[in-house]
Amino acid sequence: MPEAHAQRRDRLRSRLAAAGADAALITNLVNVRYLTGFTGSHAALLVRAADSGDDAVLCTDGRYTTQATEEAPDVELLTERGCAQALTKRVTAAGAVRLAIEEQNVTVELYRALGEIAREATPGAELIALGRGVEDLRRIKDTEEIAALRIASEIGDRALGEMIESILVGRTERHIAMELERRMADHGADAVAFPTIVATGPNSAVPHHDPGDRRVEDGDFLKIDFGARYHGYHADMTRTFVIGTEPAAWQQEIYGVVFAAQKAGREALAPGVEAAAVDKAARDVIEQAGYLEFFTHGLGHGVGLEIHEDPRLGPTATGKLDACMPVTVEPGIYLPGRGGVRIEDTLVVRPLEDGGPELLTITTKELLVL
Repeated sequence: MPEAHAQRRDRLRSRLAAAGADAALITNLVNVRYLTGFTGSHAALLVRAADSGDDAVLCTDGRYTTQATEEAPDVELLTERGCAQALTKRVTAAGAVRLAIEEQNVTVELYRALGEIAREATPGAELIALGRGVEDLRRIKDTEEIAALRIASEIGDRALGEMIESILVGRTERHIAMELERRMADHGADAVAFPTIVATGPNSAVPHHDPGDRRVEDGDFLKIDFGARYHGYHADMTRTFVIGTEPAAWQQEIYGVVFAAQKAGREALAPGVEAAAVDKAARDVIEQAGYLEFFTHGLGHGVGLEIHEDPRLGPTATGKLDACMPVTVEPGIYLPGRGGVRIEDTLVVRPLEDGGPELLTITTKELLVL
């Protein structure tokens, strides 16, 4: 994907020019990967604001030189241990006066050291804030990114489909989680997108329950929140089932409310819509049913190279959605000591004239009795 990475660096370069920065120092490893394709655990990237023939320099240490050459063939490679320091010295010594850094990603100690290096190389040089500039670019995904998310979602759908066809009564939460993760690996996942959540009975009322030794029993809610990671991209899905017997009236009621709220949230997704308005569309359904106090988190979040990315969908969210933003929609109702329901999909925001949001996680959301 060298061409895609070059296009991403060009988008960043345009932002730097507009901000009056001579270059950017990227130290967040996820952002380094986004801009170059390099997946190692030690690196920094220098991106100049103007194309000078030295516009992108990837720095890593000797452990990763072969990997960096293979994964990022279109950028210059610098081999150093202190990557941020080496790149700062290089660019300021070449005359850069304003160096944008990801200040949220560096320690106070490193910030001071970089400032000293910059001023020593070029008197008057200064560090300026890049902020979440690269993360802002990552909000909108390109074709290759969406294709990876689509495959990650397909892996999860296949693994879950196999799991719910097996006998689950008597198995522990931990065993179910391990089995689901193994099946995702069998279907091509690089890894899990996050630690799998399996919660049964009263545990399903805990939004992020750690799977334990409780065994699945007849009449339980079984809530499974999981995802596969494929080529670095994270999918996310939650489904809630009833085990063994027809659901009780209270289970049917809260499931129906969450089902309707999730549908309202999905249907609210469109370019130009305020992120907070999407949350409100789903939250209003839960409030009207009298369960608002039991919906204790935001409606969703972006997904990509990280499992939680911008945009955030919540009551205090800011900004508007745009086409090609992948997001989750995941309302829930959690009744302490009894049980809870969450229904979650990963979708891509699309214009209404193109059919509306693209659903990536296609496992049925009807209430199944397993």
